[in-house]
Amino acid sequence: MGVKLRALFFKYKEIILYVFFGGLTTLVNWGLYFVLADMMGAPYLWATAAAQIAAILFAYITNRIWVFKSKVRGFSGIMMEMLRFFGCRAVSFFMDLGCMYVGVDLLHIDDVLMKLLSNVIVVIVNYIFSKVFIFREPAKGTEK
Repeated sequence: MGVKLRALFFKYKEIILYVFFGGLTTLVNWGLYFVLADMMGAPYLWATAAAQIAAILFAYITNRIWVFKSKVRGFSGIMMEMLRFFGCRAVSFFMDLGCMYVGVDLLHIDDVLMKLLSNVIVVIVNYIFSKVFIFREPAKGTEK
């Protein structure tokens, strides 16, 4: 049984690590959101923005080091990777804000439920962006 479980882990290691660190990123996002919105009384859109920024910074570090094990080296390579990451996360950042606005203000959905629904969408979009656009393997013959 242990051998099969180990084989499954290594087969799906990237996705497992993405989910694990994504869970931690979500805790950073939600934790800061609730501190700002519920405990400090900040407006939900401001709390969402601050929580997203903190979560994005946390996610870049964990995705680069542990999930996708980026092989990019050198200042210019890392800067380009960071620009792609932050650019894609900017898209999901505005998706999160848009979901919250539409859900809370227009559809009158509870902000906590809407935050959960929005995070599910954002996590899926972020994985696709990370896998396809950000942490892809460098083309043969290019600098790593």
